[in-house]
Amino acid sequence: MLPFSLFTLPPNKFSQTPLHEEKWQQQRTRNNITFDEAAYEAERLSLDAKAREEMAETSKIETQQSGVAEDPKAWKWVIRKRIWDMMEARNIAQNPRPVHHRIPNFVGAAAAADKLGGLEVFRVGNCVKVNPDSPQKQVRFLTLSGEKKLLTPQPRLRTGFFSILESHMLTPSTIKEACTSVGVAKYGRAIGLDEKIKVDLIVIGSVAVDPRTGARLGKGEGFAELEYGMLRFMGAIDDSTPVVTTVHDSQLVDDIPIEKLLVHDVPVDIICTPTQVIFTNTSIPKPQGIYWDKLSPEKLGQIRILRELKRRIEKETGQKLPCGPSEKLPPTARRGR
Repeated sequence: MLPFSLFTLPPNKFSQTPLHEEKWQQQRTRNNITFDEAAYEAERLSLDAKAREEMAETSKIETQQSGVAEDPKAWKWVIRKRIWDMMEARNIAQNPRPVHHRIPNFVGAAAAADKLGGLEVFRVGNCVKVNPDSPQKQVRFLTLSGEKKLLTPQPRLRTGFFSILESHMLTPSTIKEACTSVGVAKYGRAIGLDEKIKVDLIVIGSVAVDPRTGARLGKGEGFAELEYGMLRFMGAIDDSTPVVTTVHDSQLVDDIPIEKLLVHDVPVDIICTPTQVIFTNTSIPKPQGIYWDKLSPEKLGQIRILRELKRRIEKETGQKLPCGPSEKLPPTARRGR
């Protein structure tokens, strides 16, 4: 396990001189803090690649083997593939590419982030939860440079839980690095389920979003929903906490059937693109927590913090929580590949 809980320094408000930065580095050395960036990044990339392969296989099975009309999740993969293909074909996509099975980075991501930065809910917010994906990097930068608390999940929640970063934990030379996945792990303060925190705004990545209803599709792993559910459990958010997404205008769709959304799907209140801000006035109910009957044994096995939460709830209530269906493909589906 890599060390993720690092250090806290006196407030600097991003005005440190080189001498302050030197003292900051000396303090880090005295604390004997080590962080193997290369190992962390190698592991993250390996997990990303494996996850994309698994999602590609899942989408293939659910759309081709079962049939779009029969599988309750197949329609999501149809829309995702259409958006991913379109973004690559029109060269709207940015690195990392290809954007398939990712929250796609897009041309104009920084402009969309700036639109978000101009929102009143962002300006007055003290703590902003932002997803760790590439297109929201500028949002993370605006959050930290605005001297707000940045709450970011560890990638796929497999190497940790959430990390908090604040301006006093950084220097002018490290703020940009702190907006990356490696930087979050390197400079962030890891928190647990007992952390007392109030999140004022949630920024979420999307593959497609409907501006008329606020219905949203992610890349298909369900981590945004799990993160939302855990924050509800912690009391950090409620129904009134705004959910915002930044996307390219071409990711706006009108064919997400809200009647087919699942109870844990998270709708968005505001959409920021490079050219516009859309208030959806969504009527879709927001998830009230973690829906254990939807959580597969495989997903539970991947995420330590979920297993900890499950044990805690079962101990406190004296009742065993339900478990969702397995994600493993049936033998017939495997033979049909």
